[in-house]
Amino acid sequence: MLIDSNIIIYSAQPENPQIREYIALHAPLVSVVSYVEVLGYHRLTETAREYFKEFFRAAEILPISQAVVEQAVELRQTRKMTLGDAIIAGTVLVHNLVLVTRNVEDFKWISQLQLLNPFKASERS
Repeated sequence: MLIDSNIIIYSAQPENPQIREYIALHAPLVSVVSYVEVLGYHRLTETAREYFKEFFRAAEILPISQAVVEQAVELRQTRKMTLGDAIIAGTVLVHNLVLVTRNVEDFKWISQLQLLNPFKASERS
């Protein structure tokens, strides 16, 4: 399973202990894009920055390989999507993973992509 950036951010919020538990039960794999998106946010508090640094130390960060780049290009040629989402989806497809995200709507058009919204345990594509 690859954890999307939004799930990483939700995990830092005190009102989401179920997300932290979910991540703890699964070995967190993340795209290098999530590392940039989350830690690169210019308004992070020092507390949040430390939480996220610790999260990424525990996670396996998957790089952007040539295969991921080619998959992301193909996705963007098919439909308008952000570069970050294309790379994340490409990473999931290349590594044959499930994408754990709350933004299911952004990805559900990709038929070969398996999605899981941990806020809705029964929502799978």
